[in-house]
Order: sequence, then structure tokens, then C-alpha cells
Amino acid sequence: MTIYNLGSINLDHVYRVKHFVRPGETLSSADYQVLHGGKGANQSIALARAGADVKHIGAIGEADPWVIDQLADAGVDTTAVARLNQASGHAIIQVTGDGENAILIYPGANRSLSRSHIEKALAGCEDGDWLLLQNETNGLAEAMDEAVSRGMRVAFNPAPMVSEAVGPLLDKVDLLIVNEVEAMDLADRTRVDDAETRLQSEYPHLQILLTLGRAGVVYIGPEGRQQAPAFPVDAVDTTAAGDTFIGYCLAALAAGETPDVALRRGSAAAALCVTQPGAAAAIPEQQAVDAFLATFGR
Repeated sequence: MTIYNLGSINLDHVYRVKHFVRPGETLSSADYQVLHGGKGANQSIALARAGADVKHIGAIGEADPWVIDQLADAGVDTTAVARLNQASGHAIIQVTGDGENAILIYPGANRSLSRSHIEKALAGCEDGDWLLLQNETNGLAEAMDEAVSRGMRVAFNPAPMVSEAVGPLLDKVDLLIVNEVEAMDLADRTRVDDAETRLQSEYPHLQILLTLGRAGVVYIGPEGRQQAPAFPVDAVDTTAAGDTFIGYCLAALAAGETPDVALRRGSAAAALCVTQPGAAAAIPEQQAVDAFLATFGR
């Protein structure tokens, strides 16, 4: 079982600040780092650290080969990562003292993948493999079409959310992964419970993972509605919390675990992640998640 991840690869420029910059304000940063990130890359690393066989499909600029090395070092198959003659995608990330973040993204090479590159990357898939996608690359519809034609299952984390573009893709999706803001945008509702009801009625074929931050996570699928609370921890940096949850939860589901087990593993991994600074560097190893669950698992 392989999980193919068509996802972004970014350089994260991380600034530690007292508060998010306000319009017209100039603010000094207490610290600055350049790290490896991007929703796609983070999710691939989380999948690999969770024990999944993951192949990343993406692109970076030729000037940044070290990014591919870091993915490979984490156990990700990088043979489908293209090196293009343009700037890599990057993100400007503000992180406050209580661990909250605000992110500005420039897509760069992430939006320059050819259809032939995507089709070639998926050529080796087998029936029942997964295709995971976010909304930071081009080629989503083409990749979904290719995946469906090959008998793959499709998981979609449509972040950043553009509801008018995402809606038409959902007929091809098996597992939709959204946070509460994305769910409300997609469902055109102002309350998360109303959004949940609307998504279920509009897309009854979907399994849905709805992440609620400190309130935990909800799974909706053939097994019914299940909710798991978040583990209480002192957050340092929430940048990669969602990506970590997605990687660990999808790895568990792909391995045949029940949704309740997958939710607990994803929640535990995310809890560990937010106690460390950074994005990819904060994603925990499988052994750490196992130990955490052995101590605090519910």
C-alpha cells in the first residue's frame, strides 16, 4: 500500500513575534529561521514517520536541492520531485509567544507541474493505493482523474480553501480533510455544526475528517460520527499541527486501522508536534507517538 502525495514543497521563513503584524505596523522579530516546509512536504514527512510507504509528487527550484535531501532523509520517496528553473515555493510565517501562527505563501515551483509529470509519477500505482492532495499545487483535477481511472482512493485537504474551485472536485474524493474555517467556507455556513450537516447532505459519499483545534477532531463516515478530544499540552508552535494529524491519521486508515484508532494516533502526533518549534522538524517519530499513547492514550 503506497500513498502518493501531490503536494507543495516550501522554504519556511519563520519569524518569532510578540503579536501578528497589524496594517501599517513595522515590527521587530525576536528570532528568524529558514526551514523546510509546505503542507505537502510536511504531510509526506508525517506519513513516513508514521510508517507509511509514501511517494511525493512535487517541484522545487534548482537552487534548493537540500530540500529534497531532507525529504529523503525522513523516508519519503522523492523520485517524482522535479527540479525547475524558477524559485521554490516559500512561506512567511509569524509565530507568537502562545504558539499561534499567520502564514503568507508564494507558490513558486509548486504551481508549475506538467500533466505528463503527474501521470508518469502515478504510473506505478496499484489498485487501492491512495492519492493525497492539498490546494497548493496545480494539476489537482488531472491528478484526481488519473487516480480514479487507476482504482486509487483520493484524500483531499483543500487548504488554502477556494470554495468555488474545490466544490466541483469533491465527486472524485473519498476522504475530505478540513478544519472548521474551511468547512464553513465550503458549506457556505457561519456555524461549524451547520457546515457539518450541509457537507454530509451535499456529499453523502464522502468520509470527512473535521479538525477543531483544541476541541479535537470529528470523523464522519460509514461507521457513523465519531469525535476525539485533543490532548491537553502546552503549545509552542502550531504551524505543522494539522499536517502532522493528517499524516498520522491517513497512515493509520490506509493500514486498515479503525477510525477511532486513527483519530487517536493523529491527535497524539499533533499534540507532540505543537510542543516543539518549527514545521517539519517538529513532526514526531512513530516511537514517540506510541510512547505518548501508552502514557496518555484514552
